[in-house]
Amino acid sequence: MSLKDANIGEEYIVKDIETDDEELDAFLFSLGCYSGEPITVVSKLKGGCVVSIKDGRYTIDYELADAIKVQGIK
Repeated sequence: MSLKDANIGEEYIVKDIETDDEELDAFLFSLGCYSGEPITVVSKLKGGCVVSIKDGRYTIDYELADAIKVQGIK
């Protein structure tokens, strides 16, 4: 499932980032958003969502959230 469909407040593990944009991939990596890392949706906004990655909170748009594939933690 994509991060866009994730529930608020639940922790997920990033499985994959589906983008051909190398700059975007490098940017997400610099935030700590890469395969195997935990990520949590803090809130959803009109044009995107606020996510918690490591010790930071970031606002990302829904197009980017749709490219981040996650799986739930059991």
